[in-house]
Amino acid sequence: MRYFEDIDVGETETVGDYEVTAAEIKEFASRYDPQPFHLDEESAADSVFGELVASGWHVGSICMRLNVDRLDDEAVLAGVGLDDLRWERPVTPGDTLRLRTEVTGKRPSESRDDRGYVTTRMEGRNQDDEVVISFDATALFARRPE
Repeated sequence: MRYFEDIDVGETETVGDYEVTAAEIKEFASRYDPQPFHLDEESAADSVFGELVASGWHVGSICMRLNVDRLDDEAVLAGVGLDDLRWERPVTPGDTLRLRTEVTGKRPSESRDDRGYVTTRMEGRNQDDEVVISFDATALFARRPE
């Protein structure tokens, strides 16, 4: 198990190869973000995007899944917040996403000595290594038991 003490500011990791499909884009959008450019190729062609694109919330959800999959042996207690969320470029059917993480900060809890906060810069990148989404995530980690 990796605890708060085992995490170093500056460490990086890249994980995942998640292919986004048109069917998945439409399914997610129909439930959570039903805008025409997420639902229908013809409507999307007439939009600012010019083609079907994934909802930013969908892309964020994919990144969350990639992040959770990499945290199997981490002592994460809870996510506590996201900052500086940016949808950098559209995600289209056939794009393959991966997640790059960099630990940018950590601090022990001031109120509980059994935990600490870790902030990580998250970047979802496509197959061309272009950033499609970026945000700073802060998570609460358990400290190593004495």
